[in-house]
Amino acid sequence: MSVDAGRTLASIPATGGGMNVAVYDGNMNHPSVPGLLKDAGVGMVRYPGGSYADGYHWQTHTVEGGYVAPNTDFDTFMGTVRATGAQPIITADHGSGTPEEAAGWVRYANVTKGYGVKYWEIGNEVYGNGLYGATWETDHHAGKTATTYAANLVQYATAMKAVDPTIKIGAVLTTPGSWPDGITGPGDMMDWNHAVLSIAGSKIDFVIVHHYPNGNSQADLLGRPQAEIPGMAATLRSLINQYAGSNAPHVGIAVTEANANAYKDTSPNGLFAPDEYLTWMENGAFTLDWWNLHNGTDCSRVTTVEGASDCDDGGILSGGASCEPPLNTPFPPCYGARMITKLGAPGDRLVRPPVRRRWCPRTPCGARTAT
Repeated sequence: MSVDAGRTLASIPATGGGMNVAVYDGNMNHPSVPGLLKDAGVGMVRYPGGSYADGYHWQTHTVEGGYVAPNTDFDTFMGTVRATGAQPIITADHGSGTPEEAAGWVRYANVTKGYGVKYWEIGNEVYGNGLYGATWETDHHAGKTATTYAANLVQYATAMKAVDPTIKIGAVLTTPGSWPDGITGPGDMMDWNHAVLSIAGSKIDFVIVHHYPNGNSQADLLGRPQAEIPGMAATLRSLINQYAGSNAPHVGIAVTEANANAYKDTSPNGLFAPDEYLTWMENGAFTLDWWNLHNGTDCSRVTTVEGASDCDDGGILSGGASCEPPLNTPFPPCYGARMITKLGAPGDRLVRPPVRRRWCPRTPCGARTAT
């Protein structure tokens, strides 16, 4: 089969392969971590960790109502990121913080320490603040609407860019086609995505979604990236074009959390991971940050998948629980991520080979190739 190098899907971004770390993980800065992340092709690392970010105060290194492990402070994290050769992406505290606190973090990171942190999210899954009836995200603001978040987002962007105009600010959106996408919450005139972007679209540099597809079987899970991501990405790009004005071509898409909903430590997720990464890349995302480096497990949901034990640990590396292999043993998704480094390097183009429908039963129809 010949390859038409002119049929480019996308170039592999240097930040495409990303990873989440969390301040409750006492092993996030283990000496072996940088090498393991480098081997997996990780070019971006997200901190301080999911919903923890909306209660995390960087100056005191504390989380409201949560546990912070020793040696997980920002400077130690940056040491690991630099040793990995990756870039950080930081989630500023929207839920319990202020624009001034976030601006202070930018000042410390980029002026005082010279770290050059480029990417900053404003909040985690802010729509989980009770607006739609579900409350998992800390949010101390009197108003919980999308309109309130958008107004706050503009204030954060203004304060933070006053310190360093070169940084990139990201807006939290709901994932197209997933709850609560399309629902207009109490006090809003539009659904979350339209409300946020109608107010803040001209002030941001990227949009943020999370993707945890619900596969009902191994085969169903493995089909989810191709079935879901192109439509999601097209919807996001349409929203950006509608609301970001002349800056729309420069507004990126970041998937700052992703993982499978099952088979997490076994071969199906090892196959799902590279397809998840690459399908988002080929549809325009500049990063996908896997959840999580070490996630841990209580060993209460151990199953057997394809002859292997699955401990329902969402980490890419073992946390060393009693039911798991030794600490930092790579799980199959880690090997899946490594496969991408064998396909191509940052800057290489992902192209789609021509499909010969007559021979589809014997050829990898639509397979990716890097040039």
